[in-house]
Amino acid sequence: MPHFDASTEIKYLKGVGPRRAQLLQSELGIRTYGELVQHFPSSYLDRTSFRTIDSFVGDDMPSVQVRGRFLSFVVQGEGAKTRLVGLFSDGRATMEVIWFRSIKQIKAAYLTNTEYVLFGKPSLFKMTGRWSMVHPEVDLPGAAATAGGGLRGVYPLTERLRNSGISSRNIFTWVQAVLPVILPGMPETLPPDIVAKYRLMSVRDAMIAVHNPHSEADLERARYRLKFEELYYLQLNIQLYGRRRKASAGGYRFPRIGQFFNRFYSEMLPFPLTGAQKRVIREIHADTVTGRQMNRLVQGDVGSGKTLVALFAMLIAIDNGKQACLMAPTEILASQHFDTLSALASPLGINIKLLTGSTRKKERDTIAAQLLDGSLHILIGTHALIEEGVKFRELGLAVIDEQHRFGVAQRARLWKKNVIAPHVLVMTATPIPRTLAMTVYGDLDVSVIDELPPGRKPVTTLLRYEERRMDVYRSIGAQLREGRQVYIVYPAIKENDNNELHSVEEGYEEIREIFRDYKVAMVHGSLKPAEKDYQMSLFASGKAHILVATTVIEVGVNVPNATVMVIENAERFGLSQLHQLRGRVGRGAAKSYCVLMTKYKISAETRKRLEVMTSTTDGFVVAEADLKMRGPGDLEGTAQSGLPIELKMASLSRDGDIVATARSAASDTLDADPDVSSPLLRAEMSRRFDRAFDWGRIS
Repeated sequence: MPHFDASTEIKYLKGVGPRRAQLLQSELGIRTYGELVQHFPSSYLDRTSFRTIDSFVGDDMPSVQVRGRFLSFVVQGEGAKTRLVGLFSDGRATMEVIWFRSIKQIKAAYLTNTEYVLFGKPSLFKMTGRWSMVHPEVDLPGAAATAGGGLRGVYPLTERLRNSGISSRNIFTWVQAVLPVILPGMPETLPPDIVAKYRLMSVRDAMIAVHNPHSEADLERARYRLKFEELYYLQLNIQLYGRRRKASAGGYRFPRIGQFFNRFYSEMLPFPLTGAQKRVIREIHADTVTGRQMNRLVQGDVGSGKTLVALFAMLIAIDNGKQACLMAPTEILASQHFDTLSALASPLGINIKLLTGSTRKKERDTIAAQLLDGSLHILIGTHALIEEGVKFRELGLAVIDEQHRFGVAQRARLWKKNVIAPHVLVMTATPIPRTLAMTVYGDLDVSVIDELPPGRKPVTTLLRYEERRMDVYRSIGAQLREGRQVYIVYPAIKENDNNELHSVEEGYEEIREIFRDYKVAMVHGSLKPAEKDYQMSLFASGKAHILVATTVIEVGVNVPNATVMVIENAERFGLSQLHQLRGRVGRGAAKSYCVLMTKYKISAETRKRLEVMTSTTDGFVVAEADLKMRGPGDLEGTAQSGLPIELKMASLSRDGDIVATARSAASDTLDADPDVSSPLLRAEMSRRFDRAFDWGRIS
């Protein structure tokens, strides 16, 4: 007699077979019985109540259950347009039931004048006023009421699976067949002390309840257990690597706060530091006296003064006889950092140079020589900093700006510049929600600059519809007459098939026509780098009054005289991206505005998203809202890096409290067992993290 367990391939399951098994593996990653029961329902339907056809109402009916009989079946159409139409009556009214696939089998399976229970989504055909259901589930009475008191799981599927005839009902049926086979041999996957301390369901009970819930309360307990388990092991993996890094990664010791730091602080500071800036500088200094490598993320909203904090960190390195570098993702941003830091630090006698792809050979040779003899204190640049020929005498601190724009391998090459790894300070102007930072950055030390310098005026954000476009242009004209500058951002470069999508090339011509007395510059990703830099320099220098652009200006452009940011088709952008674009204005003393342009007919969800922007300028509030509405997605580049495991049940956007609890539990486990010597933990870690990544080292 064959033996079936969690490792049995699903192709041996009745109703699956090799073809369907291949589809399930390629589409959902399901290959075995064990992986099948780990495919959890995304929602649940109540199968206890019935509706009558004459009670259907509205344009968007939910799936419902109807009891009745088929009066007739008719095959209509030919070839690819063939369909089977059944006329179904519940004794009070009739509706059509339509099938486009498996017509022969369905016609043979269902009889007229026999009672059935249909479950599906009704649609109203307005031309005839008749209701219909397409490909409903059809059961005999008694079979329709499923296990779990009427709560039936709806399993997520791909379009390809649906088109291949695999339904949520199929998945449900297969899971029901597999559960009794593998549950008796399923071991507990959490340590007994964790299960007891947090009063968790056993893994077997949770598996039964999540697939066959007897009640809402039963389902919630099961979900909590399974979410906790995923997040516990994720946190255990992250914290384990973080602790190992801290224990093994030696670093330079910077005990001195010397003349460069003190002179700058007492004599040259352009404005008083905020309390948040002072706190972060103290955190950085505390890291650099331990003899362990600092690996700290500094996140702060646009204009919060991260660059000034980074300069203080560099001055600490220089006061201790070491060199520093700052790596930025674009030449424009690197050049701006160079201009800013040169103006601040050159009066101290600090030697600062800029290295980018455009740097000429003679200047490169000078930089190379000064790096090696130690006379070059700070090198600012782009990816050029990680080229083989760039060698430091002693690189003590590497600052990385907008780090998610660099690949892990690129950042790691900075380590190889030294025998001792430099301290690493990462800066980002994209506020990261607490639950996401806690998970993605693991045991990386996170500092938050949560104050804006005094005198910064919040940007007023307005939602404007197409019908008021001329009012917006009049407001732009008023700002231009006062000598201010304006950004106008478009979602596309060229004219496109989507008539509702504005393009920068069309916009450039329109804006030039409307504002004939003003110089208009244009920047987008298809321009050659030299042309892009030239157009940007026109705007930065004030020679151009209006800059029409795509989102290439999202990060790093600093023009204090710009007071208006207009974002066309604002509904097409994520909240974090809108917030980054808004951050390009409000950098000077004048009152600034961000105008979100959109069509009037947008969904309620889109309107709610845009209203978040008009209601707050706090980047952390925006980021939390973005995470809740979109999920982790591309926030801070997490899609680029990927979590070490895929979360099947937990959600970083919705389960912040469980993230915090699981983090605490993982920390307690590592305090008691630093090497993770428990066989249970080792087996689970190995199973879950077969491609584990060191999340403690993002540099």
